[in-house]
Amino acid sequence: MTHTETTLDAGAVEYNRAFLWRVCLVAAMGGLLFGYDWVVVGGAKPFYEPYFQITDDTPFLRGWAQSSALVGCIFGAVLSGALSDRFGRKHLLIGAGFLFTASALWTAFSQTLTDYSLARILGGLGIGLASNLSPMYIAEMSPAPIRGRLVSINQLTIVIGVLAAQWVNWMLARSHPLSPDASSVDILAGWHGRVGWRWMFGAETLPAFGFFVLMFLLPESPRWLVKYGKLNQARAVLAKVGGWEYACQEADSIQATLAKEEIASVRFRDLLEPSLLKIIALGVFLAVFQQWCGINSIFNYAQEIFAAAGYSVGDILFNIVITGTVNLLFTFAAIYTVDRLGRKALMLLGSGGLAGIYAVLGTGYFLQVRGFFMLLLVLAAIAFYAMSLAPITWVIISEIFPNRIRGAAMAVAVLSLWIACTLLTLAFPYLNRSLGPHGTFWLYGAICLFGFFVILKFLPETKGKSLEEIERGFADKTS
Repeated sequence: MTHTETTLDAGAVEYNRAFLWRVCLVAAMGGLLFGYDWVVVGGAKPFYEPYFQITDDTPFLRGWAQSSALVGCIFGAVLSGALSDRFGRKHLLIGAGFLFTASALWTAFSQTLTDYSLARILGGLGIGLASNLSPMYIAEMSPAPIRGRLVSINQLTIVIGVLAAQWVNWMLARSHPLSPDASSVDILAGWHGRVGWRWMFGAETLPAFGFFVLMFLLPESPRWLVKYGKLNQARAVLAKVGGWEYACQEADSIQATLAKEEIASVRFRDLLEPSLLKIIALGVFLAVFQQWCGINSIFNYAQEIFAAAGYSVGDILFNIVITGTVNLLFTFAAIYTVDRLGRKALMLLGSGGLAGIYAVLGTGYFLQVRGFFMLLLVLAAIAFYAMSLAPITWVIISEIFPNRIRGAAMAVAVLSLWIACTLLTLAFPYLNRSLGPHGTFWLYGAICLFGFFVILKFLPETKGKSLEEIERGFADKTS
């Protein structure tokens, strides 16, 4: 029989949505912890710096304390590629939960900058693992008609984690108000410098431990099980998703994408095959583009950006809360539209929209426009990003790589994303100083315009296709 003759009508399958949502929400807790751990350091920074005697005269220590988790992120992404295809997605996500829990406790009780840095690197390892494995695990569990929506939940939980960190930081800062002119000596002598920043990090312990425990209750990815010759176990998992007939068809389809010598093996040399290099290059480009589109500069340097638009410190804090809220609301828009409009359409909308907004935003800075109009442009940029490049990139890179090398290939893409994130974070102050805010946003606009044309030419639409259909489609194009 041909593949077409044995394919079930997707609309005829009754998916167990309660099971799927339960599995995906637990796996997506990795995204929540990723978002929290990534942002909490910004709120704690004014309070841990006096404790560790970090000042304007120690710029390296200041940068290291803020970004040491990035070292862990990069190593975590490398480890996920080396280990996820060998030991499975579930076990490494359990490991990520343990790392998040240990890091939160260790950071909260750290007594020296060395303690603190090692704890943050440990948390970064968790971020590197979770940022790769959570969306990949969800994609491998999800049926084609709703896969985009379910993978997008991971981005939603990242945004919720970001907001949770901002809220915890704000509430703890409010609980013991500081005078506006408080010095580092005053902060160190007070509650914030001695205890407050520890609670900001320690608050992550409860959800991290919950993620660690709940991951034990989830099944292994059926596609990893098939790869390792555990066909009956894979069918049992898939049967919980869509019934036995669906399970048999999906398991056979997955097995058909694997040659006999690829069962229970991980061959990293396969990543260098010319046909696979094209797919990996596309995934790497999308991962890097998600970072270099410039939106993270708004999040990381919101204070400088809003100050340049004429806002006071109090207004800036309020505006940062607004940006987080807009980010959350438009992530829901992505979840609603990704399986309706498709991945490619949303990626084109995001890259084209950002290019236009950055052109206007840069012009506003050039003409020294101040106030509410500039805030609206920033919010519009965040809205376009939140419903397109932010979640959809994770959806695409979790589904375009072949079954036999998905773990390793996605690790390459995620590693590229974290390196791009590091370079962007380090480059923005220099760009801002040499080009000014207007030149910086014009540069980001040019990058977005370039990304628009790359996506238009090279990105196929994957909406409604199984992972195996996507793999066959790429194989046909490169054969």
